[in-house]
Amino acid sequence: MAEITVDKTYGDALYQAARDVDKVDTIHEESKGIENIFEASPDLFTLLVNPTISAPNKKDIVKQVFGGRVSQEMENFLYVLIDKGRMRNYPRIVRSYEDLLDEAEGFSGGVVYSAIPLDDDRVAKVEEQTSKLLNENVKLRNEKDASLIGGIKVMIDGKVIDASIKKRLEDLGSTLKK
Repeated sequence: MAEITVDKTYGDALYQAARDVDKVDTIHEESKGIENIFEASPDLFTLLVNPTISAPNKKDIVKQVFGGRVSQEMENFLYVLIDKGRMRNYPRIVRSYEDLLDEAEGFSGGVVYSAIPLDDDRVAKVEEQTSKLLNENVKLRNEKDASLIGGIKVMIDGKVIDASIKKRLEDLGSTLKK
């Protein structure tokens, strides 16, 4: 639970700072770009979260890799995460930032879980169907959950729509026990 609070706190701080300097979209693009770099170069991310490497050395690495390629606000935010030992939370902080951005644009943010990753077209179709069902604008991100076996499970603002094979098997098992 503490990790969720940390993610939301830092995501909110980044969003407020970006809004204050009128760079909400720029910071969003930069944060996603940085996340893509971390995914493509996991060793870089591992280096930045390694507790045996000093904060000044990590900041030097950030300056070498991102200096002049991202806004000063984004670079400073990475420095804060390094100073506070929160760099490992970066991907979840970005999710929190995106949730705030979606909310500001009138969307309810949520997650569509699937056994295998969904392509953008399929996510868009699920968003459309879910929006109609809930009668609100919905924006979803896809996360893999192999335990579902097949199908999908959608979670939005505490609401769950479970159309997974796992749920169907659980329901069938309950019915057979009766």
